[in-house]
Amino acid sequence: MQFLDMKAPYLELKDKLDAAYLRFMNSGRYVLGPETEEFEKLWAEYCGCRYCVGVSNGLDALCLGLEAGGVSPGDEVIVPANTYIATWLAVSHVGAVPVPVEPEEKSFNIDPAKIEAAITAKTTAIAAVHLFGRPADMEPVMAIAKKHNLFVLEDNAQSQGAFCHGRRTGHLGHAAAFSFYPAKNIGAFGEAGCVTTDDHEIADRVRVLRNYGSRIKYHNELKGYNRRIDDLQAAFLAVKIPYLDEWNARRRNIAERYFAGLSGIPGVRLPEYTPADSVWHQFVIRVENRDAVRESLRLTGIPTMIHYPVPPHLSAAYRELGFRRGDFPLTERLADTFLSLPIGPHMPAADAEEVIAALRAVIAD
Repeated sequence: MQFLDMKAPYLELKDKLDAAYLRFMNSGRYVLGPETEEFEKLWAEYCGCRYCVGVSNGLDALCLGLEAGGVSPGDEVIVPANTYIATWLAVSHVGAVPVPVEPEEKSFNIDPAKIEAAITAKTTAIAAVHLFGRPADMEPVMAIAKKHNLFVLEDNAQSQGAFCHGRRTGHLGHAAAFSFYPAKNIGAFGEAGCVTTDDHEIADRVRVLRNYGSRIKYHNELKGYNRRIDDLQAAFLAVKIPYLDEWNARRRNIAERYFAGLSGIPGVRLPEYTPADSVWHQFVIRVENRDAVRESLRLTGIPTMIHYPVPPHLSAAYRELGFRRGDFPLTERLADTFLSLPIGPHMPAADAEEVIAALRAVIAD
């Protein structure tokens, strides 16, 4: 059994992906060419946004989104304490300071009720992460941002295609950053990312920043970067877009099986949201004796992962901020108990049943 079948998307769409490769190779346009333009058009339409700007990867999308949104060195940016460290790194890379806020226990996402207490005179933005496929509660986040005149960037590396109050993620904040790492719900065959927004100025600034600070060759308006999306990855992503909703539905079917089969197991805590609330980038349970359970599952052939064993505030990378264990107790508790089970759009139902049987047997022992 695989935790995630990475080859299956290619096999399902082989003819279309091979055709996209040949079209790209025969085009003679390999950087910011027609494949990028087509992908940007299709992804903006899918998300319901006016603009999509393809960039090199998810971290660069976060950095460019924050910079284009006006975050400057010395600013403070509200971030979830419970997230992958990339959210924090982007804040640091634009010269700002990440200010962590604890999550809601029910959703694992940033708790809107705790945001205002973290706002200071230096706060200029909120980075809201849609973790594991479950959208953050963006309505109160946006209300707080409006009250305090803050920029909101969605970190949508894990919830492509999800809905929140009838709108797609990627169209809930002032801008959104996407990762298309191969393991995402829609992934490239390498690195890729994008920024979506309805704001023309933000989109224009990302376009300029990604291309050496230039919109006309050799005429550099800004101190930009080389953070352009690869045209070949853009071509592959454009092929995959029409299949994302179906693939997310398959993930929900696996989640439904897990909810039905794992309910009531002593010591196993299932997510507190329903299969319909998420696109299930990960299916994360909580187990008190997590490491022992994980090892027992491994011995029976069941692969699992831990997202994320070291919270950003306890990582060596952020030692200078002076955080200690106990500063964010819920985040730390989650990090100590999270266990991610196999899930994906090409996972056979029989594999899900095998995971359920194995976990039940391990807990019974």
